[in-house]
Amino acid sequence: MNTRRNMLAGLGGAAALLAGWAATRNGDMLQAAPAHAAGAVPFPNVTLYTHEGRKVKFYDDLIRGKVVTFNMMYTQCTGKCPTMTANLRQFQQLLGDRAGRSVHMHSITLQPLLDTPEVLRAYVEKYHLGEGWQFLTGDPDDIEAVRVSLGFYDVDPEVDRDLTSHTGLVRMGNDSYQRWTMAPALTGAQHIFSTLNHVDHDWSAAS
Repeated sequence: MNTRRNMLAGLGGAAALLAGWAATRNGDMLQAAPAHAAGAVPFPNVTLYTHEGRKVKFYDDLIRGKVVTFNMMYTQCTGKCPTMTANLRQFQQLLGDRAGRSVHMHSITLQPLLDTPEVLRAYVEKYHLGEGWQFLTGDPDDIEAVRVSLGFYDVDPEVDRDLTSHTGLVRMGNDSYQRWTMAPALTGAQHIFSTLNHVDHDWSAAS
């Protein structure tokens, strides 16, 4: 299991450059990393919009003190996204009443100019997705900051420009304990479920 420091370890110079970029941003936009996560990229506390049209702060409202999952997608994706969404829907069903209560699922569009809250809401309705799973959009620069802070990027700029290279994984973590890990979104729902349970201390203790 990885802390946020370990989550981004191995990114080398790219992570260092990003940390420098983060330090130049407006202080209101960034959530400073805890001392024990020194060197990790701070989560940007930017404003995003849910598929229901609500304004949320990325760190304060979606991550702080929570057990969370994140994946990147876009509604016009015809490759990995439909299979990934189906797997995550099964994962959500495995969560049962934990979904939206103790575990919070989030999908973030890679095409924010096209995927408005209304478009994302239609996507949620099309795939009959239940409560406890938010689809998010926002300003392109803010989405980019969020994407990088979650580790959904490649150090090779050419590869990083390929949207499909960011849609195959699920980042999940427990902010209270600074424990983060990742699972392939194209694997079985049971594998995603088991991986999530490793970072959910309350669930592990009760099991």
